[in-house]
Amino acid sequence: MVQRLGLAGHKSASYSLLAQPVSKALHFVLEFALIAFLAACTQEQQNKISRDIQNWTGTNGVLEIYAGDKLVRRFIKIDKLSTAMGTDDNKPRPYRFGYGVLDENFNFVADSGEKKVYFEISDYATNYVFFENPR
Repeated sequence: MVQRLGLAGHKSASYSLLAQPVSKALHFVLEFALIAFLAACTQEQQNKISRDIQNWTGTNGVLEIYAGDKLVRRFIKIDKLSTAMGTDDNKPRPYRFGYGVLDENFNFVADSGEKKVYFEISDYATNYVFFENPR
């Protein structure tokens, strides 16, 4: 046990030995609380947490838009695909938006002449796939 001199010159025990078990106990309680919180969340809430984390960290996303089974547009270098929210009611709108490079020749590379553009896609009418760039 480490001894220290108190304010009046008296010896007092160091609390560093007591702090270690308390910090382990606190660590355990915090881990348990986090697990309990995530277990209590619905699947949709867990998905929203995951999307929020992914939106914060970003990805090297690719958005492909199809007309039937034919690829008609590809956007690359998308950092996030966001859901539009209402201005007054803050409710989600039925479309998504983002910024990406229009990959005109479908080669997964931002060639010279291919510019970063803003895009919007409908949740109802647009067949699309959003994924992380494999290259």
